[in-house]
Amino acid sequence: MSGAGGFITARVLTGASGTPPVDIGRDRAREAAQRELSDPAYHQHDPSLLQRALDKFWDWIGSLFDSASGATPGGPLGLIVLAVFVIGLVAALWWRLGTPQRAISSGGTVFDDRPRSAAEHRAAAEAHANAFRWNAAVQERMRAIVRALEERALLDPRPGRTADEAAAEAGRPLPGHAVRLRAAARAFDDVTYGGRTADEATYIRLRDLDRDLDAAKPALSDAPQGATA
Repeated sequence: MSGAGGFITARVLTGASGTPPVDIGRDRAREAAQRELSDPAYHQHDPSLLQRALDKFWDWIGSLFDSASGATPGGPLGLIVLAVFVIGLVAALWWRLGTPQRAISSGGTVFDDRPRSAAEHRAAAEAHANAFRWNAAVQERMRAIVRALEERALLDPRPGRTADEAAAEAGRPLPGHAVRLRAAARAFDDVTYGGRTADEATYIRLRDLDRDLDAAKPALSDAPQGATA
């Protein structure tokens, strides 16, 4: 093909007949070339759409890494150290706080199975503690506290009572233990409904509270009728 006077000249030879050259315009020549290049045979080895998208993605990641390493003291090595530190911090928070939840609910009830005595709940709590199952130990010890208060008539037996409600109600006849009761209820809610992880120290606080409550003298004027020491 050759250009002359603003036109593209295309010479088409048809065998030996000696057909004279045919002159076509620039636009027609371009359209003919586009039609020819749109033939699938020319594109059978092109990267797929997914491959092209992946290439762009990795190019973007590479540019981000280059920018970050340039802005981080120590270059790429400093960036790696920073990434390891962040990952370690996230892992430590995850281990300490447990699986993140959208909200910590305090609306669940203390008891969720057949009625058991305070002694039975205490025995279950100790069994879980001996096996280092601190979440279950905390739950059973809180149930022992509430059941013991019911058995002493410091709380009216009431199905569906929450830990927070039990703590608030028990704090009236036992005002000297009101703060610890609220903390125990919060620990129970955290491990039961909030996805938190208890530890030995948490269990010991509830165990000591249970023992102190067992020996506490209630303020009889604020206790339910018929309460005993």
